[in-house]
Amino acid sequence: MQYDKKNKNPEIPILYEDNHLLVVNKPPGVLSQSDHTGDADMLSILKHDLKVRYSKPGNVFLGLVHRLDRMTRGVMVFAKTSKAASRLSLQIRERTFQKRYTTVVYSPKIIPVEGVYSHYLTKDSASKKAHIHNQAIPDSKKAVLEISHVAANHPWYLLDIDLHTGRFHQIRAQLAALGFPVFGDKKYGSTIKNGGDFALLCRELRFKHPVRKEPLSFRIPLPKNHPWLLFFSGKHEDESIKNQGHSL
Repeated sequence: MQYDKKNKNPEIPILYEDNHLLVVNKPPGVLSQSDHTGDADMLSILKHDLKVRYSKPGNVFLGLVHRLDRMTRGVMVFAKTSKAASRLSLQIRERTFQKRYTTVVYSPKIIPVEGVYSHYLTKDSASKKAHIHNQAIPDSKKAVLEISHVAANHPWYLLDIDLHTGRFHQIRAQLAALGFPVFGDKKYGSTIKNGGDFALLCRELRFKHPVRKEPLSFRIPLPKNHPWLLFFSGKHEDESIKNQGHSL
């Protein structure tokens, strides 16, 4: 099955799998679901893998319960049953489904160690871009995020971010509005030209198992390339992937 224009499948590490869930580490550059481009997307790749691995006839059910932007990497959970999909979606609506992101930004100015930032966001469908406003305007939605940790290697900063709301391009747009866009995010103003990654990582997911109700947590280490390597010291490099199975 052709997943992208070059007929190549990206490697997708599986972090956890049971009869209800599939948790994976999404690589950058892969869509969450298919669009008009016909490029590789997580949902198609994973459904095909399940069909092949388990010799399933007919269509394979796999529910997409949340998305990551194309260039964002990190932890994603998919539902293998409609019941699991419904219950995970409910956790998202009730805000008990927790996502923590890590990003690298470049800023000549000193960034505060922590803070909660609130803006109002509108989505421009034509440009596929979010616009940030300091006060509510028609069709805007409140966007709140919290920077709960900063590691500094000035002028580079490693930020841990908790989303209080889940808006379109929220992290990317809010950080750009604050004056320190995600490294490599040209759409939102990153101008550093010395090479490297699009530095936005969904590093951790926390939620309840949709059937057993037990708390689950999945956390992955920082990537081992620039600009993440600027922070490979001490506590930032000792994370390990738990429950990792195989790669597709």
